[in-house]
Amino acid sequence: MTANGRFDHSSSPPNTRRTMANIQSRAGFTLVDMIVTMTVMTILMAAALPTIIDVTSGMKLGQAQREVMVEMNSARLIAVSSNRPMRIRFNCPEAGKYRVVELIGTPSSPDTDDSASDRCSDSKWKVPANDNDPVTRPNHDGAVRSLPSQVDFSAVATLEFWPDGTVHKQLSGETPWSQLDASTGATIKVRKGTEEKMISVNGLGKIQLVQ
Repeated sequence: MTANGRFDHSSSPPNTRRTMANIQSRAGFTLVDMIVTMTVMTILMAAALPTIIDVTSGMKLGQAQREVMVEMNSARLIAVSSNRPMRIRFNCPEAGKYRVVELIGTPSSPDTDDSASDRCSDSKWKVPANDNDPVTRPNHDGAVRSLPSQVDFSAVATLEFWPDGTVHKQLSGETPWSQLDASTGATIKVRKGTEEKMISVNGLGKIQLVQ
């Protein structure tokens, strides 16, 4: 060590001097090293971006599929537990929205208010209902739900769930609505771009995701 407190490397053994020189030479990155590293990272990120977008798109579509299925199951459960027919309407009150609503009247004689334009109004038919008086229907409407952004419905049908667990759809203006076929049933489709996912339901009330 010199008088000013520094080490005198010239007096160090040769092996020590070589070791310290190697450490100093590896002590940092040069500007060229940093540019090369950043270029490689940019290339890798650009290559991975389409995959990331595809994964995100698939997750959003799967989320929509599951949420619609939950609402369909909710409609059936409410119908059975409350002994009241329930409907689920799609693209109601506008595209990309849907709502579970209680049928006003009976399946054989629905109330004149029981239309898509009227029943999907969450300003007129609030959640929760104003009261639980069975005379002043409806009492079991759900909130208006929305699909995730950039996801829409590509196939829909208003479905009616009866207290006995069966599922019905109006085929040609008849009342009450016809029970869905036990094997073929109906399919609700959600879409993002060219990719679709489906929820199937049959007349016995079996609801399942279709990949």
